[in-house]
Amino acid sequence: SGWILGDDNLAHKCDCLEPRLSRARSSGINSVIPPRYRGVSFDRPPVTEIDSVVVNSVRDWIDSAPGNLAEGHGLWLMGDTGTGKTTLAMLVSKEVLRRGNTVAIYSLPKLLARIRATFDAGLGEESYAEFFERLCEVDLLHIDDLGAEKQTEWVLEQLYALINERYERQRPIVVTTNLSQQELELQIGQRTVSRLIEICGEALPLWGDDARQKPRLRSDS
Repeated sequence: SGWILGDDNLAHKCDCLEPRLSRARSSGINSVIPPRYRGVSFDRPPVTEIDSVVVNSVRDWIDSAPGNLAEGHGLWLMGDTGTGKTTLAMLVSKEVLRRGNTVAIYSLPKLLARIRATFDAGLGEESYAEFFERLCEVDLLHIDDLGAEKQTEWVLEQLYALINERYERQRPIVVTTNLSQQELELQIGQRTVSRLIEICGEALPLWGDDARQKPRLRSDS
């Protein structure tokens, strides 16, 4: 039940209660690290091939994860395709999950599709309000490819509502985007980017060639 009877014959909250409540709040959201990123670590490629300044900033965030989660400090990774943004963001989410916290992991197109699906929810299925609340309450919200969506008034409203609500609740966000700050402001709105900066600080830049397009040497050559 989450409560235990103490020597004083009074009910006391069990240490297991908060993890149970946390899991309940996160049910119905995607918290799965994709197979491609489950084995990533700081001591092997591709992470060892990413800009060391940015990698160290991400490592520092992870080292201070309990405080960052409690105070609502997030991370914002910006740069070209194939420069390691998603890999580093997945490292963050993997570590937060390992520590027993809750994480919601979505690419923006999939997140918007999931939100749209709630409008067609039948009796007994999760409503928009319920899903939105879960997104706001989860310990860490991970959004990949921010800006990778067709700009509509509805999209702008959803993004601002979600990011602003997490800002007000001091809940951190980790985001990746291929867009510069100026491009992102044009795509999702200046006030949404302003809130993002309040949560994440300045973006960690990763500009350069797509590592996935570079030929790799065969191990037996």
